[in-house]
Amino acid sequence: MDLVLVGLPGTGKTAVGRRMVRRHGATFVDIDEIVESAAGRPIPAIFAEEGEAGFRARERAAVAALGPPDTGPRLARVIATGGGTPVDPRNRWRLYRGRVVAWLDGPPEIIASRLRRSRVVRPLVEGRDQAATVAALAALAAARERFYAPALRVNGIAPLGAVAATIERHLADDVTGATSLLRAATPIGTLEIGDGTARRSVGAALAALEARRAIVVSEPRAWEIGGAALADGLAEDGIAVDRILLPRGEASKSLRVVERAARELARLHAERGDPIVAVGGGALGDAAGFVAATYLRGVPLVHVPTTLVAQLDSSIGGKTAVDLPEGKNLVGAFHQPAAIVIDVAFLRTLPVRQLRAALGEAAKMGAIGDARLLELLEDEGPAMARRARSAFESGAFAEVVERCAWAKVEVVVADERERGSASGRIALNLGHSVGHGIETAARHRGILHGEAVAYGLRAACRIGEELGVTPAERGRRIEVLLDRLGLAVAPLPYPAAAVLAAMRVDKKVRGGRLRWVLPTEGAVTVTTDVPDELVARVTASVLAGRDLGRTR
Repeated sequence: MDLVLVGLPGTGKTAVGRRMVRRHGATFVDIDEIVESAAGRPIPAIFAEEGEAGFRARERAAVAALGPPDTGPRLARVIATGGGTPVDPRNRWRLYRGRVVAWLDGPPEIIASRLRRSRVVRPLVEGRDQAATVAALAALAAARERFYAPALRVNGIAPLGAVAATIERHLADDVTGATSLLRAATPIGTLEIGDGTARRSVGAALAALEARRAIVVSEPRAWEIGGAALADGLAEDGIAVDRILLPRGEASKSLRVVERAARELARLHAERGDPIVAVGGGALGDAAGFVAATYLRGVPLVHVPTTLVAQLDSSIGGKTAVDLPEGKNLVGAFHQPAAIVIDVAFLRTLPVRQLRAALGEAAKMGAIGDARLLELLEDEGPAMARRARSAFESGAFAEVVERCAWAKVEVVVADERERGSASGRIALNLGHSVGHGIETAARHRGILHGEAVAYGLRAACRIGEELGVTPAERGRRIEVLLDRLGLAVAPLPYPAAAVLAAMRVDKKVRGGRLRWVLPTEGAVTVTTDVPDELVARVTASVLAGRDLGRTR
């Protein structure tokens, strides 16, 4: 087996690692030493000559070179990472799966004293007094906690033998079936991302709520692929479980369905402390969330999103809603979940079309300003869109989910109720004005949400270019990405007049004018100053499809 040690500089990863190696006859692997050896110069020189991006690329290569984990019964390798190694989602995918991972932690004051006594001068110490070093360490610990938190947390300032003994007690832990990749307590609920972790993480969320009963709300397909097994596992763990099944897809998002679900809760004598566990895609999560927000004026909610679009977007943020014939998501409430449990293992069960469609939402997040996400989609998006096995095994899907999910957490925490600034939550509506209009014109049938958003993203780029707010090269880059993903390229049969009519009752309308979210060089802007003629012309162009629309 392999042991991975993570934590801030000065927490004793090297000392503990060498101690474990001596006790078990294992091999010691230091990621920083591998990077320095390959570069032929020390890490400070790498930073000076190549910048942090160059160092991180070398670090990523060193982690990849470790290969698969050792699966033998005895400790074979102890891998000491740099403090920032686990920040990269792909590094965690390679390091945490199939290995025992220990997080050496300690108070910043003691770590700072250790660093100041070290013969190696660290950047955290250089040019800083004790107080400044402590402050820098505290900030770094807060920023990195979600990357370290999936590991076994160990007091790194305890005597060396005690630290080693604590870790040794966990060397027999089963690491083959489930891997937590990120865990964060946020103001909008606990977020956990993992591979095969749904049962364990939902159980932990229910334990934190002190719940002895849970009501799983799902739909037939999601129940089949994950809900039933989750319910059985919770029951085995001593939690009483009841089930409510809603219709599949957008059909679940009606007031009639909500009433039926609420009456079923009443029949089950559900109490205010009985959490709803929503297992399914984005539509199911919207409907179940609205039920949770309104039944008994609010019951706890745990989201278990099973589709890609729900994992990277709709399960996060507390928006719950149902549709009316006049428009999408017109009746709803804000109701933050207690926990969002994202298990990327569910993605392997999805059909190609659902995966490809969800990449429309991911492309939107990249266009909002996540440069790394945009590059990732350009490099690996086509393989993801065709459901290539390599995209699952490489961790590409897990990285896209994490980057989108965390970006949304940050936006929502800063602007939970969508007050309207371009840096706030309204930015997440990029592509949604025309997108929602298309979905309403289609009567929520025949087109998936991410597919509609992709058409809307094309429209936003074209409107932005004509208004002079979207640089032509930026618009072209986004549209070429959509081409490569196979999104928003086919003509749609919906009348432009119907799409435009639906947009007039969009939630983003203020004072009779629709607030448009448009791409800029590396972010977005919000404006109501968009001529109706331009909106009509661009909407018609995207409905005509790539070949019949404007040639780029």
